[in-house]
Amino acid sequence: MTIEVIDLFAGPGGLGEGFSSITEKNKKLFKIKISIEKESFAHQTLTLRAFFRQFDKPPIEYYQYLRGEITKDELFGKHPKESEEAILEAYCAELGGDKFPHKTIIKRILSQISDPSNCIVIGGPPCQAYSLVGRSKMSKNEDFQNDPRHTLYKEYLRIIADIQPVAFVMENVKGILSSKLNGEYIFGRILEDIKTPSKVTSPNKVKFKTSEQYTIYSLSKSGKPEHLNRNDFIIKSEEYGIPQCRHRVILLAVRNDIRGAPSILNPAKRPTSVEDVIADLPPLRSGLSKKIDSFDNWKNAILTRFKRRDVYDDLSRGDEFIPFEPAPKTFKKWFHDKRIKGVLNHSTRAHIESDLHRYFYSAEHAIRHGKSPKLEDMPQDLLPNHKNVKSAIKSKSLFNDRFRVQLANKPATTITSHISKDGHYFIHYDPKQCRSLTVREAARIQTFPDNYKFEGPRTSQYQQVGNAVPPLLAHQIAEIVYDLLKNL
Repeated sequence: MTIEVIDLFAGPGGLGEGFSSITEKNKKLFKIKISIEKESFAHQTLTLRAFFRQFDKPPIEYYQYLRGEITKDELFGKHPKESEEAILEAYCAELGGDKFPHKTIIKRILSQISDPSNCIVIGGPPCQAYSLVGRSKMSKNEDFQNDPRHTLYKEYLRIIADIQPVAFVMENVKGILSSKLNGEYIFGRILEDIKTPSKVTSPNKVKFKTSEQYTIYSLSKSGKPEHLNRNDFIIKSEEYGIPQCRHRVILLAVRNDIRGAPSILNPAKRPTSVEDVIADLPPLRSGLSKKIDSFDNWKNAILTRFKRRDVYDDLSRGDEFIPFEPAPKTFKKWFHDKRIKGVLNHSTRAHIESDLHRYFYSAEHAIRHGKSPKLEDMPQDLLPNHKNVKSAIKSKSLFNDRFRVQLANKPATTITSHISKDGHYFIHYDPKQCRSLTVREAARIQTFPDNYKFEGPRTSQYQQVGNAVPPLLAHQIAEIVYDLLKNL
């Protein structure tokens, strides 16, 4: 049996990739029928991946496109049937937006789904209203309490109410547990709404069918659902082999007419480190901004501050495609695709000279002391010229670690969309490269396969990677869902 999947607020498709990767006897057990995403470049990434999934074995032209040898129009023109299916699957629309009424969304979904009552829904509403940083920024707005992003999850539930899928997976940031609206914890309200999504569309209705109601399960803690507390819904990715400490709230809701209860995720035997998943990628140098960028100028910029130190004799800054044969130390079958004949999305950012000094010092400090430095650990001449530096050091505030090295022998800290703004929180552990992580390195830490190309400019690529659910974690969740539903 192949279970059809609706992917809402899909981003670049991390959850969908995990579900579509489940196979048995070379047959896919989940089929993504529609992925909905509002951001243009993420939608382009979804469309390309939807095209990739139309084939049991992707055609040579797909790899030619990855290498920049042909255009996307030429790729799609060679395979019109598959490209048409991909375009129908990846739908660029803003859920809850004025331009896309609910009826339009439902009509498009139903045109793609053959059996709504036996499909599943996956996805997570945008999290700006629930993240700590997002709440801090949004709370300054006068109309904060009425911001529609607080209740965007209701659009998700309206679709659930109309489709009545057999199960759904909902993901969000951990901050949703502490987020309040009008003095009330919003998570409690969300849990109650999830149990009976039809209440959102029919608030005056008193009785609901069993097929309209859902039981919410934790994927990390067993036991009766009524005995779970809010923290039991937190998934700590590093406990399940993902090479980053990404803590997210993930709910599995199962329709009440389905027998049985799902199992929980199995902890990994050992943590996966940053070095485990990126050490095989080609070393690169960062760029030098506000000066003529060349290898010699870059090298001299470092050595003027750090005399008698080693840097590489020659390094490039990478590119959207680099001819190279990577050899992942961990999850080789998951990551590697020899048909690419290289590495995608692996180019570096440029940094001002003072930041190069901070990156080099921070990476050396991490090697010597086994931890990333705080501001108070830095020499006086390396401290940023910001007004709040002294207060951050004195108060030991959150921003006291604004230059953060991703330690080689440990899982990374959370890859977030902030990686698109600067590289300060995502410094490579190798001081001789003196740079922040590339998109491909961030994608490896997020467990995207190497043949997963991120479309758009590099800033958008970083945002897409940072906003995604790790596909390898989604793969493990998908196995649990399939085991529960395979006997439908």
